[in-house]
Amino acid sequence: MNKEMYIDESSEVYDAIVIGSGVTGGWAAKELTEKGMKTLMIERGRVVEHRKDYISEAVPPWDYANRTKVAKELTDEQYKIQKQCYAFHDGTKHFFGNDKDYPYSTEEGTDFSWIRANQLGGKSLLWHRQSYRMSAFDFEANKKDGHGNDWPIRYKDLAPWYEYVEKFVGISGAAANLPQLPDSVFLPPFEMTKPELDFTAKMAEAEPDKPVIISRCAHLTKPQKIHLEMGRAQCMARNECQKGCSLGAYFSTQSATLPAAARTGNLYIAPNSVVESLIYDEKTNRVKGVRVIDNDTLKQREYYAKVVFLCASTLGTTQIMLNSTSKQFPNGIANSSGVLGHYLMDHNYNALVTASIDGYEEEYYSGRRPASLYIPNFHYEPGRYHKDFKRGYALAGSASRADWQSLGSMDGFGKSFKSLLHNPGGWGIGLQAQGEMLPRHDNQVALHSTKKDKWGIPQLNINCKWSDNENAMMQSALEVASSMMEKAGFNNIEQRILGQAPGLAIHEVGTARMGRDPKDSILNGYNQAHDVPNLFVTDGASFCSTGVGNPSLTFMAVTARAVDYAVKEFKSGRL
Repeated sequence: MNKEMYIDESSEVYDAIVIGSGVTGGWAAKELTEKGMKTLMIERGRVVEHRKDYISEAVPPWDYANRTKVAKELTDEQYKIQKQCYAFHDGTKHFFGNDKDYPYSTEEGTDFSWIRANQLGGKSLLWHRQSYRMSAFDFEANKKDGHGNDWPIRYKDLAPWYEYVEKFVGISGAAANLPQLPDSVFLPPFEMTKPELDFTAKMAEAEPDKPVIISRCAHLTKPQKIHLEMGRAQCMARNECQKGCSLGAYFSTQSATLPAAARTGNLYIAPNSVVESLIYDEKTNRVKGVRVIDNDTLKQREYYAKVVFLCASTLGTTQIMLNSTSKQFPNGIANSSGVLGHYLMDHNYNALVTASIDGYEEEYYSGRRPASLYIPNFHYEPGRYHKDFKRGYALAGSASRADWQSLGSMDGFGKSFKSLLHNPGGWGIGLQAQGEMLPRHDNQVALHSTKKDKWGIPQLNINCKWSDNENAMMQSALEVASSMMEKAGFNNIEQRILGQAPGLAIHEVGTARMGRDPKDSILNGYNQAHDVPNLFVTDGASFCSTGVGNPSLTFMAVTARAVDYAVKEFKSGRL
């Protein structure tokens, strides 16, 4: 990136402002700039440069003072919430938000964990990269079973946009021809281990309605021309991903969408700019700009544009909208329906089943594969719903061998003991559920009446709980995964309910949802605010339901589709 792209104060009226630089912000910036729109990206955090700022990349565990464990004085305060994330350790902590700077409150009985990554690239540097299309069943479920409002789009509306983003992102996987999990445009899949291949074959006979496939992930197993042009290279299966990848082998803002936007000459970036609110013009019924507070100096400034895309993450976007009040919108911009902040959802990962696998002592594998086994949702339409709950869940996991770290309880010493440490342990397998959460009005976020953060912005107050439906789903997942392992002949099967709070899936969605009726939704089918035509929201806040699969690929597709619509409307003079 050249330094001229980064700005501080500016009186210019840009064609578009994009708030946020994660998965959706990066895609919005890429699409807007490539369509000729002079675009300002506003990021509340610091600049992270591709390659240069991956300060812990390739640093081995033994070179950390505490073998990648983070000092207790930091986890007790600075990372009290963030330390719960699967990707958090001493080599990644610099990519996580400081909990002391980003406080929020929760209602009594709520334990919500808000994982934050406030820097250029956002959580695209930290995500788990699992990438699935939502199916026709996901888009129709709300209407069919009466939970949540009807999505204003269907799978056929998004299918060409899935294909469009998949070619640019690079998705490894294998075609499975499953109605509940549409195939993507694939790069070659990662390989299963021999125990996994045998498990897959056994389940094809014993549980044909629960096919076992290799997961689909945003890694370049065989880079194409479109990837090489961005300076990206093949994935080496190092499992160093959340430290940042200089190869650009996994998809992130830094590796893909940001360089694509930068090469157009139409991109400008305002880092360290905390968005306080949107500037609404009542005469024109348009957003005309954005109020920000400098991350460091707390100095206030404003930026102006003709179109605004909110891509600040589900909760970040909602906080901005709720805090953007006016005579026309006293309860938050574009909130004539009153649903802004309601219907917060996240995926439920609380059921885990593990087992040991006898045999296979001669089998081995190399590398640290970023893919897993995946068993798609088999309760994918009302006729297939379980008697105890609505919607469904997927199962994901892998089979692997224990390494020397797991042999610490072995007896011995000296040469003979050292020799034992060269031998791998036995094979084991784990399957964890990923369950859908029903949209419920009571699961919501609001601005706290008195508490503010260090920038003077009202904190979010969160009220979000698992319902009986989600809890019953996890009990079923334990039973099903255990039954599959029994039929496969595995031993020492153990079940666990993990007790994780909403938020820890980091798939929160729903608080500024799309809909057909402006009376019960914030956005139309193109992610455009019903009430304010030049305002678009394309992050997870726009979702009407969670579906079962990981949402990031859908974030990208709806963003690309919304930009296409917005630019056409802009150039026609309708915005």
